[in-house]
Amino acid sequence: MGNLVYIGFMLDLLSNILTNLSLRGTLYFRTAFTQPWGVAVPSYQNVARFHFAHRGDCLVDVDGVDEPVLIAQGDLIIIPHGAAHSLYCGHEPAKTILPLDQVLELSGYSGEGVLVYGGPDKQRETQLICGHFSFDPLSKHVLIDRLPPLIHLKNYGEDAGQWMEATLRVIGGEAGGARMGGDLIALKMSEAIFAQAIRTFIESDKAAEYGLAGFSDPQLGQALDAFHKHVNADWTVEKLAKAAGMSRTRFAVQFQKTLSMSPMEYVTRWRMEVAKQALAQTGGTLSHAAEMAGYASDSAFARVFKKETGLTPAAFRKIAVSEIGPNSERSAHH
Repeated sequence: MGNLVYIGFMLDLLSNILTNLSLRGTLYFRTAFTQPWGVAVPSYQNVARFHFAHRGDCLVDVDGVDEPVLIAQGDLIIIPHGAAHSLYCGHEPAKTILPLDQVLELSGYSGEGVLVYGGPDKQRETQLICGHFSFDPLSKHVLIDRLPPLIHLKNYGEDAGQWMEATLRVIGGEAGGARMGGDLIALKMSEAIFAQAIRTFIESDKAAEYGLAGFSDPQLGQALDAFHKHVNADWTVEKLAKAAGMSRTRFAVQFQKTLSMSPMEYVTRWRMEVAKQALAQTGGTLSHAAEMAGYASDSAFARVFKKETGLTPAAFRKIAVSEIGPNSERSAHH
């Protein structure tokens, strides 16, 4: 029962963070690649990309990563920071890897159905489900910022449980299909996959290398969950420790050790993200943002906001109003 409670608040916490970051899933396409083939995907800011090997396998070479990764059937790879990367079959990569735009042109892909591309060898077809998630360019969170250049989850459909396997099958069937609402269903399911993939990573041994182990600590997780549900409450280290069921000292030490920041640093950073969302809303006022972030004084809030972001609340609001609208739509369709 305890494990189920932990999974519940972990997903609630992730959901809260991803919602505030304005996560939006966009399914690129399903592919049917036949050898020889290769695709170079350009870099793009404020997005995370994913590729799921529905059938067959391929190599993935990500900028900033020393060696190419082989993704086998059932594997999921996520490229959290939108780095440029190549997907290819391994046959003469220098000749077969072409820019994505050129591949789309050569294949005659219209944006619907399956992207069919490659050489004459039909024996080893690679079917991928590919997509990306866009983030609000003005929002940040350590959980996303600290993720490695790539996350490779082997045999993901099976390891993540029956519901994930079923989800991936449904996405494969719905994406680009003719049935009403199919793309929306695939889109929402892909967002669930991203949350599940992040959870799988932060529960792994590698999370500690990136300062993310605290998110999978059941006691720290309880404190983080309590804070995220009531951001504007009067939080102190003592109150967070109480929510975690720990002594103040042990809680503060464990938090610093596993998240590489103090509890109140985390509180302040997230409050500023909540304030950004409030300021970016139509008619968002300084007082409303201060209240949402848990500050009784507008002037105290403005001082902390300037210190944390380098901008006054008024300057940030001006940028947000001019940039967030068009950019969020643009990035979602790139």
